[in-house]
Amino acid sequence: MTVSLLLMAQSPATRVFRDVAAIAGLRDVIISGGTPKRFVLEVNGSGACWLDYDQDGYLDLYLVNGSTLDQIQGKVAAKQTNHLYRNLRNGTFADVTAKAGVSGRGWGFGCVAADYDNDGHVDLLVTNVGPNILYRNRGDGTFTDVTVRAGVAGGNIWHAGAAFADYDRDGDLDLFVPGYLEFNVQSPEFKTCEYRGVSVHACGPLGYRGAPDTLYRNNGDGTFTDVTAIAGMADRKLYFGFQAVWEDFNNDGWPDLFVGNDSNPNYYYRNKRDGTFEEAGTTSGLAYSADGKEMSSMGVAVGDYDHDGWMDVFVTTFAGDNYVLFHNDGAGFFTDVSFPAGVGEPTVPYLGWATAFLDYDNDGHLDLFCANGHVYPEVDGRIRETYRQPLQLLRNLGNGKFADGSAAAGFKALKPVSARGGAYADFDNDGDLDLVISAMDSPPVFLRNDGAGPADGAQWLRLTLEGVKSNRAGVGARVRVTAGGMTQSASPRAGESYLSSHDPRLHFGLGNAREADVEISWPSGARSQHPKLAAGREHRLREPE
Repeated sequence: MTVSLLLMAQSPATRVFRDVAAIAGLRDVIISGGTPKRFVLEVNGSGACWLDYDQDGYLDLYLVNGSTLDQIQGKVAAKQTNHLYRNLRNGTFADVTAKAGVSGRGWGFGCVAADYDNDGHVDLLVTNVGPNILYRNRGDGTFTDVTVRAGVAGGNIWHAGAAFADYDRDGDLDLFVPGYLEFNVQSPEFKTCEYRGVSVHACGPLGYRGAPDTLYRNNGDGTFTDVTAIAGMADRKLYFGFQAVWEDFNNDGWPDLFVGNDSNPNYYYRNKRDGTFEEAGTTSGLAYSADGKEMSSMGVAVGDYDHDGWMDVFVTTFAGDNYVLFHNDGAGFFTDVSFPAGVGEPTVPYLGWATAFLDYDNDGHLDLFCANGHVYPEVDGRIRETYRQPLQLLRNLGNGKFADGSAAAGFKALKPVSARGGAYADFDNDGDLDLVISAMDSPPVFLRNDGAGPADGAQWLRLTLEGVKSNRAGVGARVRVTAGGMTQSASPRAGESYLSSHDPRLHFGLGNAREADVEISWPSGARSQHPKLAAGREHRLREPE
């Protein structure tokens, strides 16, 4: 590592995020049940997805909306819709939901943006409390609901944070959808339980029956087949699945799957490279935290934070338990390093949801973002915990450790919210990563990054991949970027954080480096090298034919 990069990593620069949601036109309220939060259905919120649906080079935003029990039960007319905001390329957005035909229906939960049919137009999956929706992008600014034909509705269960990847490396994207729990929306059971001496009502998930997970194999003709049992992913214990993330954790070239389960052991499905998987959560070290606890595992972030070429895992969890950083020790085995790495103590007071590894200051080191918010409004004024909580930024110091950088990032100046879904993207193409956060019963928080540019001495590189034999978007490719004596690794993913999808383009901070050497291992097995790519711009890299 060069001296200049090391100094940038150790010196906390002032990088200010500002909430520009109102200015940008993101004013619609995200609903999740009633204000009192009397049932578990009302407390989990919904997700956010970045996608360039109109292919103008600027990322658009899709926000999933919930509902209320009165609406779901048909007692009152449905009012809420999901929202597709078109990026107007001037810092503002326009709501084009109705025109595009993606309003959704029922009680929305999560979303994933991915080109499942390899036609060059990104499609959109919405997971619901009830049947899912698959919207196919027609390429003319509109979408068509192809759920029934595709066969991914999933039935009348509570679906959670889905993810796409080409697990069998046949060139098209397959789909995994976790199930959360069984909840009778027509006749919900009113419960009362106690939390730290406070009587609350949104009790769960314990006491409910879990909902099954599903793996759908892409048939290559616009349809999918449920291969859950055949592939060895049958959720026989019916754990409460929150968020799934595909990644090649053991560096064998095949995507594995991590599933964060609420109040149950996490799943880690190791790809056996024959269309089947081995569940190895316990033996890998990912099922429990270091003290043997099951986690709430709402949000999941994946990234190589220490530049050793192995993908690590970060998981947000409930208040009173620290968020957990699993270091990948190689070959898919992990160690909980939360407290040695400095992420344990700062996160204990909070209840976390969306999360991400992102290099917010472009120094070449992945920082950690955490969206926080309680599930029980009743705690306000009763105990030290609060319903609305501050966002957190844990800054990577470049030596395997993190420090709370929330104040320097501008988070302390933001009004606390009860946050849920969230995702990053460089929405204005200025070379730094911005954040959108879905907040309970309020408009979203939209954080524009006003630092981390060349004027501050920080360079960047953005890569868009185009698969040929591999899937069109290059999801699952392993990209290595070498600049300034440091090598970073990343992969395009579709589905991560909490119920959300990040910017599909790969962003790398380069510190003071003016160029970078790039090497790509494509899902097909092909490799390509791209030397001396100029910093400060986007490069579109095509898989060799």
